Amino acid sequence: MRIMPTLEKIGSVLVKRLKTLKETFVLAYEVFAHMCVPSTYNPAVRMVLINQIYFTAVQILPLFLTVSILLGMILIGIAGEYLRSIGMFHFFGAMIMGFVVKEVAPFITVLLIALRSGAAINTEIAVMKVNRELAALEAYRISVVKYLLVPRVLNGIVSIVMLGFIFSICALISGLLSSRFFFGLSYDDYISMLVDAFSLHDIIVMGIKCAILGFFIVFIPIRFGMSATEELTSIPIAVLNGMVQVFISIIVIEVVVLILDSFMAKLI
Repeated sequence: MRIMPTLEKIGSVLVKRLKTLKETFVLAYEVFAHMCVPSTYNPAVRMVLINQIYFTAVQILPLFLTVSILLGMILIGIAGEYLRSIGMFHFFGAMIMGFVVKEVAPFITVLLIALRSGAAINTEIAVMKVNRELAALEAYRISVVKYLLVPRVLNGIVSIVMLGFIFSICALISGLLSSRFFFGLSYDDYISMLVDAFSLHDIIVMGIKCAILGFFIVFIPIRFGMSATEELTSIPIAVLNGMVQVFISIIVIEVVVLILDSFMAKLI
């Protein structure tokens, strides 16, 4: 007789999760649909978008450039040393373009932005929900999706794509110095190896991955911030749950894109 209450409990949890998932997909579709409509970008929305890009991509530049240069030198140095130890140094350029540029650059970029801006956006939306600011916007017939969600999500996409390419450029430049110092490569040989290994496919995959990651690392914190109740104690819970889901989504997206990229490479 105890089976029925257990099944009812499991069923209610499952229905609640499916309902939440449906609402999340509906909200994501609504945000994406508004992003594609030019009329969304009125002066107020454009101002919010510019401010968000400044806070997310511009203010972090000094730290980001430092991390990019240091990691670039370290990763390219390790990769080159490993390839030289197994007698495959001729794959050095392919390793840099295929691993550092296509895989490491988006991953490190999205981690830094998620830690800095993802948590901030999550907290901001949760506080607005607790203070009933979201309800006030709706009372004045101001679209929360257009005014709050669209500029923040678009900022995530633009910032991650821009910073991802900046990371790649900094890593390649610092790799030039480390290759010269550790392996005695001339600048011409280093550039020649990169040019030979260059693939437009890798650049496109990197850009698409950055855009997808940028969308979700902002959208998920917003979604969990909006799920907060009107109690102050719900803010840290919403932030914690949101950031956990952000890191899970990063791993899932990395794995899915890697599988799809490998599948497409076999077809081509």
